[in-house]
Amino acid sequence: MLFTELGLRAEILRSLSEQGYDTPTPIQQQAIPEVLAGHDLMAAAQTGTGKTAGFTLPMLQRLSTSESSLSMARFRTRALILTPTRELAAQVYESVRTYGKHLNLRSAAIFGGVSMVPQTKLLRAGVEIVVATPGRLLDHVTQRSIDLSGIEIVVLDEADRMLDMGFLPDIKKIMKLLPEKRQTLMYSATFSDEIRQLAKQFLNNPHQVEVARANSAADTVAQAVYNVDRNKKRDLLVKLIEDNQWHQVLVFTRTKHGANALAEKLDKGGIRAAAIHGNKSQGARTKALADFKNLKLHVLVATDIAARGIDIDQLPHVVNYELPNVPEDYVHRIGRTGRAGASGEAVSLVCVDEHKLLRDIERLLKRQLEKRVVPGFEPDPSAKPQPIENGRRSQGQGRSFDGGRDSRPRHSHGDGRKPQGEPRRGHGQGDAHRGGGKPQPSSAARRGSSSGQSANRNEGQRGGGFRQR
Repeated sequence: MLFTELGLRAEILRSLSEQGYDTPTPIQQQAIPEVLAGHDLMAAAQTGTGKTAGFTLPMLQRLSTSESSLSMARFRTRALILTPTRELAAQVYESVRTYGKHLNLRSAAIFGGVSMVPQTKLLRAGVEIVVATPGRLLDHVTQRSIDLSGIEIVVLDEADRMLDMGFLPDIKKIMKLLPEKRQTLMYSATFSDEIRQLAKQFLNNPHQVEVARANSAADTVAQAVYNVDRNKKRDLLVKLIEDNQWHQVLVFTRTKHGANALAEKLDKGGIRAAAIHGNKSQGARTKALADFKNLKLHVLVATDIAARGIDIDQLPHVVNYELPNVPEDYVHRIGRTGRAGASGEAVSLVCVDEHKLLRDIERLLKRQLEKRVVPGFEPDPSAKPQPIENGRRSQGQGRSFDGGRDSRPRHSHGDGRKPQGEPRRGHGQGDAHRGGGKPQPSSAARRGSSSGQSANRNEGQRGGGFRQR
């Protein structure tokens, strides 16, 4: 099947062609006709399947062809996309811009971490498509800078992660502000019991599509475990990067402090690296991600929540410097590579403290991962395990959780994990453009998309080595 067979208008097909796309992915093939038909939709699709275009393309089609687009209220807010993190909001917004750039539609990204003033000006001037994080959107509702009474289409993107981060109270408040007659689309990695319960509250006789097994890792991702002592992990990581000439590596730690410390040590050792997490300013996060995509940085060290918006075509390597406390997060982490049929590699550096976490992950995957030992880094068989700092708990202590959001109390989950989110107060910036989802490339065309407010294409070559000069 080709995009030309899905009934999309010429302007959208032109944008797809300009990006080198002609063949939809399975989730796009199934979801686009359902959305175009006006059905509410529950879609289960994991990271890297092209789910963003699964709702962006048909949403643009419906908004640009409906009668209301020609009315006097053409610049009222007609479509709302809710995402759990700033980075994901920026990624989705960039997709709206890219694939709607030949349409007469205006869009804005609304999230925390930057000033609210530019966002307020954009919203009051009128935009038809808003991509937002829940907390910042409610701030604008309170200030009456946005009116949600004209929403025709609402998308809950990564609904499972929004629940995990404790956004359910915010989502309920937002949904109450929307008209009853609307189209609601919910995208999630899985159809868990919690997601089905959420769908019952907000969706009307939804159709369902599912393209990936729940909690399964992409077949295109090669996975391996390196057994190593905890105090030798950094040196082993450096050796792997240097010996294998890795030029673009996404590294996961459990805590923000750990991400900072590792990035600083790598950078001082001559490997260009930066950390990305909720305590970083939005400007610093945007710059680090852009530099990583453009290969100005070769290692990006991230916490789980901050990495949710990282969307890079053909990212070759993911390293679990520390295993996650929640097995499902392992699947989300390694899902950053091996996208759209491209090959990828995910390695985990595992010390004696993490053996139980590894067993939990293998139980979830229903298979054993390949174990490797590098000469000179053999683990001490007499080493005793030490308690593991729970990243999700520790990041929630203090002023803000990873991702920011500190203006309201949050509800704890039943397993003791504290939800995390984005700052509610005082920062946020949008950007209005006539515009642009992200289908997956059907050819060798490669591109990156900025997590800020402007496009930042990854057209550079993998040159220059990985050491600082």
